[in-house]
Amino acid sequence: MQATQVLKKPWGLKWRSSVWFVTLVVGLGVTTDLLVYSIIIPVLPFQLEHLGYKGISGLVGWLLFAYSAGLVISTLPIAIFSEHYNARKYPLLFGQFFLAASQVMLMEVPTYWLMVIARVIQGISSSVVWVVGLALLCDTAPEATVGKQLGLAMTGLSIGFLVGPPVGGALYNAFGFRGPFIFSIIVTAVDFVGRLLVIERKDAWPHGIDPAAVSEKPQAHTEAINEDVKDSKIPDNSSPSPFQEAVAAVTPTEHSEPVPVPETRLPLLKVVTTLLRSPRAMVTILITLIQGLVYSATEPSLPLHLQDVWHLAASKVGLIYMAIVIPSLISSPLAGWWSDRGGTEWVMMACFILSIPWWIVLIVQKSLALFIVAIAIQSFFTSGILSPVTAELAAVSRAHVGVGYAHVYGAFNLCYGIGSGLGPVVGGQVSLRHRIRNNFSRRNIRLRSTTTLSEDGWLYVS
Repeated sequence: MQATQVLKKPWGLKWRSSVWFVTLVVGLGVTTDLLVYSIIIPVLPFQLEHLGYKGISGLVGWLLFAYSAGLVISTLPIAIFSEHYNARKYPLLFGQFFLAASQVMLMEVPTYWLMVIARVIQGISSSVVWVVGLALLCDTAPEATVGKQLGLAMTGLSIGFLVGPPVGGALYNAFGFRGPFIFSIIVTAVDFVGRLLVIERKDAWPHGIDPAAVSEKPQAHTEAINEDVKDSKIPDNSSPSPFQEAVAAVTPTEHSEPVPVPETRLPLLKVVTTLLRSPRAMVTILITLIQGLVYSATEPSLPLHLQDVWHLAASKVGLIYMAIVIPSLISSPLAGWWSDRGGTEWVMMACFILSIPWWIVLIVQKSLALFIVAIAIQSFFTSGILSPVTAELAAVSRAHVGVGYAHVYGAFNLCYGIGSGLGPVVGGQVSLRHRIRNNFSRRNIRLRSTTTLSEDGWLYVS
């Protein structure tokens, strides 16, 4: 390549590669994922009844499991592909095609087994945004603010889950079964446009733009690179990595020769053994598994509990869910901001400890108002764990040469998928056992209130 060759600068290069635009696009991807996931939950039972199926609750449960199965089985291939080819944008675009295809299938298929396949495909598209999307954001954001940016992107999880079910129910009542799916396809198309506009950091470098260095002074940026070299424990007499050579060779000017930003990646087996030998990585992954299990365990049991204890209708149960979702809109960016300043371990520990008393308060059945306040505060602290967890995984990637962001977020997605797949099963079985015992006891003797508290304690603490 001749040094005089000049690349044509893409239009809107600066804002299309900026940290805030990438954060917006990744946050929109998370929102779309959760919206598409949750928008059909209120309408699937009616469609299955319309198709003549029996045992609807069990069939819906398997559809939810199919989504988790697609997410789990696709995580490792997606992570390996993204890191091997150093690709973020194109996997994100292909993921949207999978998502749109799954919506069309669910909208039109006349048989249950095709619905299961559609949900598996939807799980695959979800893996793309949670593995590649988070990796793209960590590639772009400065190390000093990565926690804040991840926290902002994570608010999409709450927004999608908040908007999905009520919009799905309203569209179903107004336009029939196809209404929610058409809306989902429109949102997917908007998300696709956002992903199409993104310019990755490695593609902005040859044009003299480094999004990760925008808010840093050149000297501070150089010191950060030197610190990374020290943290990686590379001997002073060792040759610099390809990435460091690229950093040294390129200065952000309009006349820089295009230089790729390659980076040595470890084989999959080596990545796995590296993470297994890292206490920091293993603790974070274990927290992710627990978070997925706990967060999803109440999904099948909470509506039934509210109906049994306070005789709430479905519309009022939906309002209770707003008390769960809205606090997380605040806690996710707040926890991410705090992680950048105080350290991820302190934020995670504080959120865990402060959430425990409110899980215990949820056992008390004396007041619906107390229950709503307790579940809102519990949700605030429990949701705040996710931002420092993802920021900590980014730090794990930076601390181990050859372990990429897609690798660590692949492990994150895999463990969260396993936890969220087991959670509804565990929560549903505990709830079912509690309901059966209560019904049997009511036919024979009146249970004391302490017995009821004990049973509900198993439901929530489990």
